Amino acid sequence: MKPALLVLAAGMGSRYGGLKQMDPISPYGETLLEFSVYDALAAGFGKAVLLIKREMEADFEAAVGARLRRLAAASGAEVVYAYQEKDDLPEGFSAPAGRVKPWGTGQALWAARHVIDSPFAVINADDFYGKEALNTALRFLTSEAGPDAYALVSYRLGNTLTEHGTVARGVCEVRDGFLTGITERRRIAKTPDGAAFTEDGETWAPLSPDTPVSMQLMAFHPAVFSHAGRYFTEYLTAHIADPSREYLLPGLLGEMLARGEAAVRVLQSDERWFGVTYAQDKPMVVEAIARLRRDGIYPSPLAE
Repeated sequence: MKPALLVLAAGMGSRYGGLKQMDPISPYGETLLEFSVYDALAAGFGKAVLLIKREMEADFEAAVGARLRRLAAASGAEVVYAYQEKDDLPEGFSAPAGRVKPWGTGQALWAARHVIDSPFAVINADDFYGKEALNTALRFLTSEAGPDAYALVSYRLGNTLTEHGTVARGVCEVRDGFLTGITERRRIAKTPDGAAFTEDGETWAPLSPDTPVSMQLMAFHPAVFSHAGRYFTEYLTAHIADPSREYLLPGLLGEMLARGEAAVRVLQSDERWFGVTYAQDKPMVVEAIARLRRDGIYPSPLAE
């Protein structure tokens, strides 16, 4: 069974000012996630799972889904939807009255449990990862992935920063090619010396531009859904009353590592990231995609 690609596309784009996962960045109306799906299908993935909010489906299908289906059909692949909803919780729990948003990227992964039964990679809809990074993930999925053997494709922090504000990155601790810890830094900014992060908005600590960070390109065996559900239950037991808390993928990985339940290989990518964290990032992304097309990396359009 060919691996699947899970695209996390349920975000509301609060910093961007709208649904960036459906915002066109090419003259053909294509979105950034379509270039990642194109790369994944070219590498040999057999399914694209689009994780969205259910109320987005009609708009998403019109803007993105129909075009992706044509792209997938050309390679014998399929496109399916999964849904992230705040009420999709483990048995015994219900969302409190003050909860508005879903529960973060950890819940997003768990929400795909009904439609993925093969090894799979996870990406964000608003990040561009590069062909080689997705090829690297596929090689791991087809040769090494197992119930307790996962991988994370890391990037150099200096290759993942925007000029227009702070970003969130999973800062990785690596030993002998394996992840030993991951810390979600929610506010990292570009500086003349590389980068720095803050927890309180006032005190900043430097980070080397060579620091390995996660852009949420991860490779899993479907056994991870069992772990994700169990840790989600523990998380809700402790935090369900807090309307702003989120259950995040780095936290899930950290728990599995701390309990010795998984080994996570770190696969370094030298690709340069770009993405649409802020509306001001869009012109750079549009030009980067146009340049890749001029270099013959992508056809025009992606799907006939």
